[in-house]
Amino acid sequence: MTEMTAAPVTVPGTPATARLLAEAARAVDAPDLVLAVSRNGVRTVHTGGSAEPGPVPRELMAYELGSASKPYAGLLLARLVAQGRVRYEDRAADLLAPGFPVHPAVRRITLRHLLTHTSGLPGLPADFYPQAVPRWSTDPYGGYPADRVVRAFLRARPRHRPGTRWHYSNFAVSVLGHTLAAATGTPWEVLLHQQVLAPLGLDATRVRPGPDGTDAVGHRRDGTPVPALDTGGFTAAGAVRATPLDLLTFLEAHTEGAAGSPTDSSLAAALTEVTRPVLRRGLRHAHTHTLTWFQHPTPYGPVLFHAGATLGQQAFLGFRPGTGLAVAATATRRVHRADTFVATAYGLLTETR
Repeated sequence: MTEMTAAPVTVPGTPATARLLAEAARAVDAPDLVLAVSRNGVRTVHTGGSAEPGPVPRELMAYELGSASKPYAGLLLARLVAQGRVRYEDRAADLLAPGFPVHPAVRRITLRHLLTHTSGLPGLPADFYPQAVPRWSTDPYGGYPADRVVRAFLRARPRHRPGTRWHYSNFAVSVLGHTLAAATGTPWEVLLHQQVLAPLGLDATRVRPGPDGTDAVGHRRDGTPVPALDTGGFTAAGAVRATPLDLLTFLEAHTEGAAGSPTDSSLAAALTEVTRPVLRRGLRHAHTHTLTWFQHPTPYGPVLFHAGATLGQQAFLGFRPGTGLAVAATATRRVHRADTFVATAYGLLTETR
């Protein structure tokens, strides 16, 4: 397959930021690449890549976020808590299947545990792998529907007592999604739209593929395309698709002083809540987390971020609270060991004054 190098496109913001993004883009090899920065609502977007651009500009294409979907789930939970509809300490099994007999450790798992990866659940259910391995590179999740995720949770035997250890878990965040749907009597997709997407004006964000030609196409390392991701029953953990411009809108809502800050009190409270550190882990407790974001210190103050990857795409979201700086990045090549994408996007967030 012969790849053609497309001329990069920059949406003007500030000349200095435009030069910074153009330089950063040289470090990333992908068919499609978007690097976007917002400074107090002033946006600079650089697009490029090794493939010829299509009829829809790259910054208007919807990209698969993978695990970078989790901040959306976290903001949804925080808003429902602010509205008094659920509590962080509500037990998931009681909301999901009242009266159903479960392991005592499962009974103790709360909504907070599920969101913060402290539930004791594994990354994925044990019975997920037999059906996934034969189609690992094409459709590992599509054959594991929502009811199966729920059943796996209700019969689970957590590895650790809830709240005692941190272990990243797509399984847990997916259970959170199903639990919130059960608690509110509203399907997850509708709930997310009502509580997060519509209030923030995220009209180009969704959890399913859009009309033909509007979704970015992922690629393997050799450049061959891969099918669109089907997350099966793991929607809350990784199904969000969004344009880079919508990603900036989402991040701008988290930064103080950005234009268009929400006036709804429950949404404003939720946006504040998800930026507060809630746990530390690792050697000397060096790793800090909020409800939904990883947090690192920098010379310019703390940065909050989350990355994600699917079968053929990558995404990075990050911001510096109180400074008006936000960074969104997307790429359409599968992650690999020597990949520079996340490091490049992270550098824009941590090295930019």
